Amino acid sequence: MKQEFNFFQHWYPLSPVKDLDPKQPTSVTLLGLRLVIWKPKSSETFQVFLDRCPHRLAPLSEGRIDDRTGNLMCSYHGWQFDKQGICAHIPQAESPALASKNKENLCAMALPVRQQQDLLWVWPDAKSSEQAASTPLPLSPQVDATIGFVWTSFVRDLEYDWQTLVENVADPSHVPFAHHGVQGDRNRAKPIPLEIVRSTPDLIEATTKGSSQRTITFEPPCRLEYAFSFGNNGKRFGFVSYCIPVCPGKSRIIIQFARNFGKTLYRLKPRWWDHISERHLVIDGDMVLLQQQEYFLQQRQSTESWKTAYQLPTSADRLIIEFRNWFDRYCHGQLPWSEVGISVPQTRSINARRQQILDRYTQHTQHCRSCREALLVVQRLQAVLLIYFVVNVCAVAILPDKWRLSLGLPLIAIALLGLGVFAWLKFWLYPRFYFVDYIHARR
Repeated sequence: MKQEFNFFQHWYPLSPVKDLDPKQPTSVTLLGLRLVIWKPKSSETFQVFLDRCPHRLAPLSEGRIDDRTGNLMCSYHGWQFDKQGICAHIPQAESPALASKNKENLCAMALPVRQQQDLLWVWPDAKSSEQAASTPLPLSPQVDATIGFVWTSFVRDLEYDWQTLVENVADPSHVPFAHHGVQGDRNRAKPIPLEIVRSTPDLIEATTKGSSQRTITFEPPCRLEYAFSFGNNGKRFGFVSYCIPVCPGKSRIIIQFARNFGKTLYRLKPRWWDHISERHLVIDGDMVLLQQQEYFLQQRQSTESWKTAYQLPTSADRLIIEFRNWFDRYCHGQLPWSEVGISVPQTRSINARRQQILDRYTQHTQHCRSCREALLVVQRLQAVLLIYFVVNVCAVAILPDKWRLSLGLPLIAIALLGLGVFAWLKFWLYPRFYFVDYIHARR
């Protein structure tokens, strides 16, 4: 009998902890479930509840953390919940004992959580909390400071399904072409002799041989990791990507890039600059391809299998084949949307504008503390430089004639330099937090 895969009884990372705001609730979706992340004042760790108040099902993510009690307060009627989800206060109650007498019915649904490797993890099935306690997190051995590794993190919401995301990350041969000039070079592309060395319901592992050995590990449902090593010099780097199923047609990727060398550059390079100068370009290059690829595959799957819709003749495609076979064998080729009451349309439209598909602000900036803070600095700098230019010009205009050449000329030069910086901020840097079109034919 085939073993069924239960997507809800696994650990998933929701966000890098550094990107979460401890002062207000944060909404997030996992497997079609609306969740709320919040931090009680009495706790060192964040908590995760289902994002609905038991009173009238209002979203708790629109609530606030009460200044006096430190509890999560629903903004609709003021009900409060402690870190375990127990209802601690009902303002409308005639008797203070009402909440304690009916706590099983009046509590918010709290989910098991952990914080490790700089990530907040959640177990989306509240009924199997004992199993959650005994199940290890799908952690990467590369994200470990005790053995000399450093790492950066990146998160972005994506406009395509979880299975499309896993399939794409498991495909190393697309890098020289989809990411030409960013992470690859199409002129140096070559065959990738991929070999499946292990395939079980809980783990798929593939390797490649060559000047640098590459190991690719998929630990369902979310960890997909690349590890590279160079000869015997001890240098290792790689990345662990967590592929998060959000809802039909949407997924989220959380990536940690780790290495045990080049630590000085890691400390000097701002996290937000790494995101806008490289990470977004990689995601954008995939997004404009995969959103449409997924649509075409769904059209074909109404009459045929992926096995005939795809043509996969090379060894570079072996991990994709292995993943698709795993998905068919243990998940019947579908995610459990019906279990959370979501009906999936046969095919989804691809009429979304490119500004929506590549919307960096909605998909990333609003979630990333580093980018939010950098964007705020950019906005303030623009205002300061513009004011400085206007004040300088006005000051030079009222200078006495004898000072206009000696003092006015340098002031105008400095003002024009500031205006040039303003233009760079407004027309080059600022858009990179929102939208930059990605056209493969121009790269």
